[in-house]
Order: sequence, then structure tokens, then C-alpha cells
Amino acid sequence: MRLLALVLVLLIAAVQWPLWAGKGGWMRVWELDQQLKAQRRANDALRVRNAALEAEVRDLKNGFEAIEERARSELGMIAQDEVFFQLLEPGPPSSAPKR
Repeated sequence: MRLLALVLVLLIAAVQWPLWAGKGGWMRVWELDQQLKAQRRANDALRVRNAALEAEVRDLKNGFEAIEERARSELGMIAQDEVFFQLLEPGPPSSAPKR
């Protein structure tokens, strides 16, 4: 009787093994689920970035204010009849010996 029970337990374990550890088993499904969640998070971040870029392109196509702002901030341009003032903050004292 014990031998029969042992054989049945081994048989059940042999049948269950592919379900848990085999190709396409629960462990592989769990791994793929984790990869899917990570990819969805990455896609959401990229979707937000794309929306911001789309809004910027729309602003650049429709209005001169966005173009002017970008020219001022990135290219350092000033409008006609404007005076440019640049304020420099004092840097750290140099440790080079004076001559």
C-alpha cells in the first residue's frame, strides 16, 4: 500500500513538473508578466515625453512667442532696440600665486 502511494505521488509530481518548471510553465509566465509591466511603464514615460514634444512643435508652428523664447534662451539673441546686460557672479578666489 505504501509503495502504491509513493508511486502515485511520484506520478503526480512527474505530471506537475512541466506545469511549474517546464517551457511555458508558471515561472515563464511570471517572467513574461514582469517584462510586460516594465515595458508598459517605459511606454507610459515615452508617451508623456512625446506629448510634451508634440505640444512644443505645435507652439513653434503656430506662434512667434515660442520661437522668440527659444531664440533668446538657446541662441542668446536679443530683439531689435533692446540693450543686453550680463551680470556675472563673482567666482571663487583663485589660489594661483600673484607675480
